[in-house]
Amino acid sequence: MIDLSEQTLNRDPDDEFQVQLERVQGDEENLLEILPRNSHEAIVSCLSLHWVNDLPSVLVQIKEVLKPDGLFLGAMFGGETLFELRSALQLAEVDREGGISPHVSPMTDTRDISNLLSRAGFTLLTIDTDEVRVGYPSMWELIEDLKDMGEGNSILGRRHIMHRDTLAAASAIYRELHGNEDGSIPATFQVIYMIGWKPSLTQAKPLERGSAQTSLKDVL
Repeated sequence: MIDLSEQTLNRDPDDEFQVQLERVQGDEENLLEILPRNSHEAIVSCLSLHWVNDLPSVLVQIKEVLKPDGLFLGAMFGGETLFELRSALQLAEVDREGGISPHVSPMTDTRDISNLLSRAGFTLLTIDTDEVRVGYPSMWELIEDLKDMGEGNSILGRRHIMHRDTLAAASAIYRELHGNEDGSIPATFQVIYMIGWKPSLTQAKPLERGSAQTSLKDVL
């Protein structure tokens, strides 16, 4: 298990895991400085890749650390995550301050993931998405929850202060545009799931186009 935060890395005791666990504090953006090449049969990443600064480089390093025919299984937040909050803040800032500043960290679009995995050298790709909608009483509870999750805005050039009336306008716009009938508001979290395999000479290869001997019409 690798994590940049020592507190998060040691949060759960060993007896909660069904396998023997080794904890390594390190930055996944420098994975090759932590793990040797061709050393692991599988690597799993769960909702952390949206934080890396150089995603293409990290994917290449993951492929290099895997053994031939090794598996990479990942999940990360996609570009549609928190689109309601993003749009409400932008509209409020344009109305009250005459311009916008990013308040939600940028995230990778679903269409880019397959290209990035292919460029990194993975084969037999599988990409899927899911949208999880969570209800909140108002925008204020959502913002507090994001802070508690450690999912605040990390953009270096961000504005550190928002005027109170701008935030109040954003809350009203959020409820007007996206509010539920019961008065609550939804927050969408788009999760991109990805599977990729490191190439190997023994790996199964797809058949050539047109070589099938059975028609789907006969099967279906």
